[in-house]
Order: sequence, then C-alpha cells, then structure tokens
Amino acid sequence: MNLVQAARSAATQGHAAAGHELAVLVAVEFAGQRRRLTASARLARDAAAVGAEADEVISAASHGSSATLEPHGGAVGDLDFDASLAEFEELARSAGARIVATLFQRRARPDAATLVGQGKLEEIAGVAASTGADLVLFDHDLTPSQLRNLEVKLPCRVIDRTQLILDIFARHARTREGQLQVELAQLEYQLPRLAGHGKAMSQLGGGIGTRGPGETQLETDRRKINLRIDHVKEQLESVRRIRRQQRQRRESVPVPVVALVGYTNAGKSTLFNALTEAGVLESSKMFATLDPKLKQLQLPSRRRILLSDTVGFIRNLPHTLVTSFRATLEEVERAEVLLHVCDASSAIVEEQKKQVEQVLGELEVKGKPVIEVMNKIDLLPREERARLAAGQQRGETVAVSGLTKMGLGELLAAIDEALVADPLIDARFRVPQSEGAALAALEAGALVREKSFEGNLVLLTARGPASLLKRYRRFREQA
Repeated sequence: MNLVQAARSAATQGHAAAGHELAVLVAVEFAGQRRRLTASARLARDAAAVGAEADEVISAASHGSSATLEPHGGAVGDLDFDASLAEFEELARSAGARIVATLFQRRARPDAATLVGQGKLEEIAGVAASTGADLVLFDHDLTPSQLRNLEVKLPCRVIDRTQLILDIFARHARTREGQLQVELAQLEYQLPRLAGHGKAMSQLGGGIGTRGPGETQLETDRRKINLRIDHVKEQLESVRRIRRQQRQRRESVPVPVVALVGYTNAGKSTLFNALTEAGVLESSKMFATLDPKLKQLQLPSRRRILLSDTVGFIRNLPHTLVTSFRATLEEVERAEVLLHVCDASSAIVEEQKKQVEQVLGELEVKGKPVIEVMNKIDLLPREERARLAAGQQRGETVAVSGLTKMGLGELLAAIDEALVADPLIDARFRVPQSEGAALAALEAGALVREKSFEGNLVLLTARGPASLLKRYRRFREQA
C-alpha cells in the first residue's frame, strides 16, 4: 500500500473508530513556571469538572520527594496550571477521548529522556495498565527521542499536545483545502519522528493520533515522506491560485473583508450565524470551524462587507499549523478590520486575549483596526454586564451575545465606523427623474436622509460610502 492509499484508509478507519478511546492525561509543571493559582483559574477548573461528570476521572497524585503533586498553583505557558489542565481535558474530549485518569508531576526541569521522572513513569504505566487505557496524552510537546522512550516503557500509544491538536484538525477538515493543510502539517510533524515510532506506526488502525497520513511508517521512509510533502505543497499552491483568482474577481467590485478571530470556542461561528444567517456548524467542541467561511453582510449604512469566519486559536498553537494554514488565514491577512471575539464568561479571558494577539503577531496583522467583541454576555451576572456596558460607552469593547442576538446592532455600527478604506461621507444630489439607475443605486447603497422634488429633479441628501457617492459626482450640488 502506498502512502496516499494508507492516508486515505487510515483516515477513514480513524473516523469510524473515534469516540470512546480511554485516555490517561499527564500534566507536568516545571518549577520555573510556577505561579500562585488565581481565583479565576480555580473557577475555570471547577467549570471543567462539572462538564466532565460522565468521565471517570482518577486524580493519581501523591506528596513527597517524588515531586508528584496535586497542583496547588503554577502555570503552563501563560495560563494558570488548573485552567491550562481544564483546557487540555477539553482538547482530549474534542478528539473523542474518555478520560480515565489524570496524573500530575512538578519537577525542576524536564527529563531529557522521558520528560517525567522514572518513578512517575512507572506510575503512569501502572495506571494505564489498570484502567485499560488505549493511549497516554501528554500536555507537552515531546521530542522524537522522548516519544520513542515513552512508547517502550508504556503499554499503550503515546500522544503529545501537537499530535492531539493535529488529530482534532483532521477530524474537522471538510474541504479539500482543509484536508491538504492538515496532511501537510501531519507530514512535517511526522518527518523527524520516523525512526522507531513504535506502536503508533506498527499497523493501520483507528483512534486519536492516527487519523490522516502517518499510520504506515513501517513502509514509509524519509524519501517517500518528502515526496509526499512536495506533492501536497503543489496541490495547496493550486488551491491558493484558485483562491487568488476568486479574490481578484471579488476585488474588481471592491467589498471590504471583516474577519472574525479569537480563541477556540469563543463563539465565533454562533456570532457569524447571528449576523449572516449562514447556518454554519456551531459546536462547543474545540476547533469545530476549520475551513474558512465567507458571507456577504449589509451594514446600517447600506454598505456591504464580506464577513469571514476563521479557525480558532489556542495557546502554543503548533507552528506547523500556522504555516500550513496560511491559505486559510489569508482572509485574516487581507481583512480591513478584525473582530477579536472573546468569551466574556471565561475565567481566563485576559490570558486568552494574549494568546490570540501572539498568533496575530506571527501572521503580521497586529497593525490592523481591531474591534474587541465580548461575546456570551447572556452567561454573565447583571453587575458584570453593567461593567461591560460602561466599557462599551467608552468605546473600548462591544458586548454581544451571538446566541440571543443581544448587541448586534451596536456591533454593526462599530464595524461601520471602523472601515476607513471607503469612509462614509455626506453629499447632496440633484438627479433628473429620467436617471432611474442612478436613483436606484443611491437609494440601495446609501442612507437617504432627505428627499424632495423640484420639477423633474429629485433632490437627495445621502450618507454612504465614498466610492459610491463619488460615482455620481456629476449630480452633486455644489456647495
């Protein structure tokens, strides 16, 4: 079986088998990352626990010199440890895992061979064996040697954070472009891990971490992988060429693009549907939106824009994904205005904002106008809504609920004000009644504030985009 056939076969089997794999989660806190646990992080952890009632969660932890601790504080990346762990648990569930045990360890530094210490590794092996786990998920990226060593010691498959995220992306890719981008990211992840990738490469099979290309490495060598990478890049370039042609056709009749960006599960797709009635998939699972969506939308000024729904960001988003998904993220790069959608009900909303800003910096789009949209305000208590309303009056944020459609009028007005490439202007026109096409265009594309008749002339005072009103400058009244 060649690489292409293997990828297709394994992707099909992976989707069929997904949904009930038993997983042991391993989170490690290093001393240099330790911080005092905030109250907001505890709230996030408690909220995650409520959503996990169906899971049999075993917190395997002990105290002592083995440095195995229940996390009383600390951080992974820029997030508090508990909030970070809650997020990782949600990632695992989004991939179809059933969490049977969660283990923690605090160390001064990572072990070069296995990330965790020898004692903890034996504990992980015992818990995995006793629970019948199908895989062990590490909330860290593992080096190729660490991955190989762990697979020798543990009785099941080992998946690191990047591989888990790639798997979720493979699950949600629907378009040919999305599938190619996932495949490219998986191949580039797989390339340095070819030698002795043990259980995950021993046979075709379904399950987390085995979707897409990368299941038949026993017969796939580095040369074949590189050839496949080159082929996928060629196909993606063809997709980008078609996208450029479509964009050029759009730009022949310029319509501004406004892109929704934000942390995964911030409610971007729900807000996109509320604004456009597009009916795209809404899901509480992470990365439910993978393929970009574009829909035309009319603003209060009668201007039309293209609203783009994009993939959500997350802390430590694998660099291979940022690179592979450039074609998808081109709409963000070319957008005139970004709507940074935040989950106002999240206890770690400030940390999530920073993570999104970091990815926007990688895309070199931080200089664009950004409207901060605080979504899900229907989940907030009354006093918190009042605080957001005060911030909205100062022009700092726009508070909305995509689910209940609260605040959408204010959001559309804010978009109107933020579009500077084709600003709104006021003008007065004297148009002959025989110029029906001009009258119809002005009334359809601008707000007509006054209208009267003088003989065979129609006198209009209109406010609309400069590109439209200047098109009929021959009918404008001179001041």
